[in-house]
Amino acid sequence: MEQERLIFHIDVNSAFLSWESVYRLKKDPQALDLRTIPSAVGGDASSRHGIVLAKSTPAKKYGISTAETLVSALRKCPELVVVPSRFDLYLKYSRKMLALLSDYTPDIEKFSIDEAFLDMTSTIHLFGSPLEVADQIRERILRELGFTVNVGVAPNKLLAKMASDFEKPNRTHTLFRDEIAEKMWPLPLRSLFFVGGAAAGKMERIGLHTIGDVAACDLQILKAHLGNKYATLIHQYANGIDDDPVAERDPINKGYGNSITLPQDVSDFDTACQVLLALSETVGARLREDQVRCNCVCVELRDWQFNNQSHQLTLPVPTDSTTILYQNACKLLKEFWDLTPVRLIGLRTSRILEDSYEQMSLFETEKSRKLRDLEHAVDSIRGKYGTDSIKRASFLKEDGVVDHAVSKSKHLHKDE
Repeated sequence: MEQERLIFHIDVNSAFLSWESVYRLKKDPQALDLRTIPSAVGGDASSRHGIVLAKSTPAKKYGISTAETLVSALRKCPELVVVPSRFDLYLKYSRKMLALLSDYTPDIEKFSIDEAFLDMTSTIHLFGSPLEVADQIRERILRELGFTVNVGVAPNKLLAKMASDFEKPNRTHTLFRDEIAEKMWPLPLRSLFFVGGAAAGKMERIGLHTIGDVAACDLQILKAHLGNKYATLIHQYANGIDDDPVAERDPINKGYGNSITLPQDVSDFDTACQVLLALSETVGARLREDQVRCNCVCVELRDWQFNNQSHQLTLPVPTDSTTILYQNACKLLKEFWDLTPVRLIGLRTSRILEDSYEQMSLFETEKSRKLRDLEHAVDSIRGKYGTDSIKRASFLKEDGVVDHAVSKSKHLHKDE
């Protein structure tokens, strides 16, 4: 008889804010812990420009949500403390966490910069019971790395992720099949993974208000209102069905990318470009850190009905430049997006070359070479003194480019 899978989902609590707090307290143990006051990681508070990337638990009490504008957040809470992000730092904490998690299983999928799935099916017997091991992981991360996580324990990725979203912070939750009716079905529709506002609105109009309502609904009725593919997926999710495996990590030279699932649909070009700039920062920083460059840039979109679109272009010269990635991503977006509301935006790079590879090109100007050298220098300064030490001038003025930082919103996917 085949053994049922055992999956853990690790989710850092208020990741960017937690990592920022840990870093500041390490530098100055007397510093104010940002996690204890209304605070957010985001754009520039002086210009009120950018979006909220992460917020503290006290900030949540003011109704502040991830991905809303700083203008809106500061209107809700004028005393909100806003700090800029430092992705070089966050990537380091993410990698430290993954290294710790690898002590428990080789089967790890980095779902986002602050989320990971662990397939514990073949290794759980080495450490103890599922709850004991999950608690051990939480306690080790807090003791050794200084921040808290939630751990969801379940037989598949969907249920593990749902479980980790239960009461926070620093909790372990289970969601086994015999617990679905009690723990998941009473939850509102929006609590189900990949149910956004538009889909929830359509289901509520036909009398569906909880996950249990969707689970019990006739699939043909759902298909008539939501479309075949999306209705089938959501019906399966509502019934706790998910056969998606914990994916192996891609080879380092295959590609680099991030994507973000936003808490609300995005339907305007400027906001989408905000996200693309943030993604370009994380992807560019990783390319430079690994001393590689890309030849191809791809923008990916997914709408609330699970329809995917993507558009890519080949660069005239391999690059690791945030600026070049961002400029080409916006160009791609303008070419193929018709402003249909989207829940997920992604940026991918491929055709990776090691940095030692040099190719003379008529397209590579002295300006582009200087830009590349500048961004390497900026990475070096940020690595030594933190992102606060240097940032783009355009982030300091209201009419400048959007904030260079992004979070995961709640789900920043698979950073290859």
